[in-house]
Amino acid sequence: MTDPVFALEPDVPRNVRLARWLLFRLLSGLREGSLTVREGAQTFHFGDPAAALLEVLDSEQNVKFRDHYVEIPIDLSEVLFIATANTTQTIPGPLLDRMELIEVSGYITEEKIEIARKHLLPKELEANGLKKSDIKLPKETLEAIIESYTRESGVRELEKKIGKILRKSARQYATDGYFAKTEIKPTDLYDFLGAPEYTRDKYQGNDYAGVVTGLAWTAVGGEILFVETSLSRGKGGRLTLTGNLGDVMKESAMLALEYIKSHASLLQLNEDIFDNWNIHIHVPEGAIPKDGPSAGITMATSLASALTQRKVKANIAMTGEITLRGKVLPVGGIKEKILAAKRAGIKEIIMSIENKKNIDEIQDIYLKGLTFHYVNDIKEVFAIALTNEKVADAIDLSVKKPSQE
Repeated sequence: MTDPVFALEPDVPRNVRLARWLLFRLLSGLREGSLTVREGAQTFHFGDPAAALLEVLDSEQNVKFRDHYVEIPIDLSEVLFIATANTTQTIPGPLLDRMELIEVSGYITEEKIEIARKHLLPKELEANGLKKSDIKLPKETLEAIIESYTRESGVRELEKKIGKILRKSARQYATDGYFAKTEIKPTDLYDFLGAPEYTRDKYQGNDYAGVVTGLAWTAVGGEILFVETSLSRGKGGRLTLTGNLGDVMKESAMLALEYIKSHASLLQLNEDIFDNWNIHIHVPEGAIPKDGPSAGITMATSLASALTQRKVKANIAMTGEITLRGKVLPVGGIKEKILAAKRAGIKEIIMSIENKKNIDEIQDIYLKGLTFHYVNDIKEVFAIALTNEKVADAIDLSVKKPSQE
């Protein structure tokens, strides 16, 4: 064999060198697999790395794996393949079934601050010829960069922003002979990075009926979201859903409405209200697609508040799915959602009692200042979240029956 991959590292065991060559072949296949050639009415795709990986990862076949290029049997039974992906949606099912899946969530804001302080900042200082004493970025400044200038699960964009600040400082020192600012404060970021690129939602009060704060998980951390319900007179009781909702959230809204219809007496509602008022549920920022099984109790509470015109308790948020019989189901992303709630000024959080185990695994520093309500049923959610006080300018939802002459 004259290929250089076999000529290098003669002390490395033969199987290891063959495995390395196989990995190179697979990576080449990935590149080829993205190439499409069209000729006439036919389309040709080159390379099928998924098919090769199927055989490589199958313990029944990989003892004597034979690559069609090398034409030498390779024992891969003791080789560990580690692959990374941003999503599992594009991985073929049979291939995914042969993998041990480890899901790694993105960094939370507090973790990003420590990574920046201990690793990114010293690295960028050295890269720009600066000393630690020249420029300082306090924790509050790093947090402002993360919250207002980046939106990512990792820290790549954060590293770029820190580098930009230090490059501008180094250039000023090179031209003027001094640093205009040796400690960069959050208020100074506009001069270095321009206007903030992102804004975090904040709690907006409880002055309106039908507006409830929910908690959502995203690839870049937790977020709060608002579910709004409004009513308008109309025959037939039409339900309208807007806000670029996915199928799961649409089903959650329909479940919530059906539960309230079948338990109207629980909220002292006249059943005729559903035939004489149209219901519109909206989740703001309609340009952003939203989906996931976390908004069930939020939508149910929003509907209940709108139909009763009762205020929702101040500074409270919730997360959890519901069933048709009103059971509150557990959801994921609890740590990220809790931190999002704290940033937004939320004081109380409602969730399924089955999520208590997730809270027990979170450090106390992240839970400080929060009160948790663990529930089994949507009735408990209504009892906690809805006050007995009506909103100002409450709508009269009474249904007037036609007089009989």
